[in-house]
Amino acid sequence: MIKRTLYFGNPAYLSLKDKQLLVKKPDDSSYRATVPVEDIAIVVLDNYQITITNQLIEALQNNTAAIISCDSSHLPSSIMLPMAGNNTTTERMRLQMEVTIPLKKQLWKQTVEQKLKNQSAVLKSIGKETKRFDYLIDRIEPGDVTNVEGRAAAYYWKELFDDKFIRDQNGASPNKHLNYAYSVIRAIVARGLVSSGMHPAFGIFHSNKYNAYCLADDIMEPYRPFADQIVYNMYSNGEISSNNLETNQKASLLKVATADVILDNKKSPLMVAVSRTTNSLFECYAVAKRKILYPSFNEF
Repeated sequence: MIKRTLYFGNPAYLSLKDKQLLVKKPDDSSYRATVPVEDIAIVVLDNYQITITNQLIEALQNNTAAIISCDSSHLPSSIMLPMAGNNTTTERMRLQMEVTIPLKKQLWKQTVEQKLKNQSAVLKSIGKETKRFDYLIDRIEPGDVTNVEGRAAAYYWKELFDDKFIRDQNGASPNKHLNYAYSVIRAIVARGLVSSGMHPAFGIFHSNKYNAYCLADDIMEPYRPFADQIVYNMYSNGEISSNNLETNQKASLLKVATADVILDNKKSPLMVAVSRTTNSLFECYAVAKRKILYPSFNEF
């Protein structure tokens, strides 16, 4: 079953009753909606006048749901995850901490390869030339020591949008929309890692001491192009005319959680695919597998 992503952008009182999330207007005693907690994967809180009970938070965390809080710019600013999402978390984290440098380098090579293949698929889908990507993919080394990922990005963004576009978190449109979609994917991946018994802070490539989600940032890389495709379609259709994030745009961007991906030659919603990816990562740590299971697009 595909679990749900809930977005709250208006004042609301959120509580728990009979294993249901209850939504109530602050100035009204009647309930607007109820949702079974077991059906929820992500809750997005995007209003300063939202109250959520600790009982509901506990129920969501016990269900390994991620709770995302947004800042004054309406961008996700924090993620709340359960401290333990797997009954063998201690053993799995031990294996995660003991992973060797050569294995990390091989896993990062696989990650960059699939990211570039997915970026190439996005460009192909809009009729752009991708020979440069094929050339670069063949030259990725363990650990990507020659920064093929960075060289590909410089080409990718100009082809996807235009020569003037610069990918920058604080840059011009549609950077803010990309940021929002990436934040959703990051939360989904962090949730998947915790559910698979791993800590999202200890990465295979990213290692910034100020970043609590280094591993999530690693594993989400091949998933980013699925967000890019959604943003590109919105941008090219005229749905994005400025860097302001509108409520209807957020609704479209949240659909990345259920975007169709191809995993192991089968179609799967992105959120479901992430769980299989994170499980395959642990199997690599446990030396049961040698390759992370990453998603791809349909062949164009």
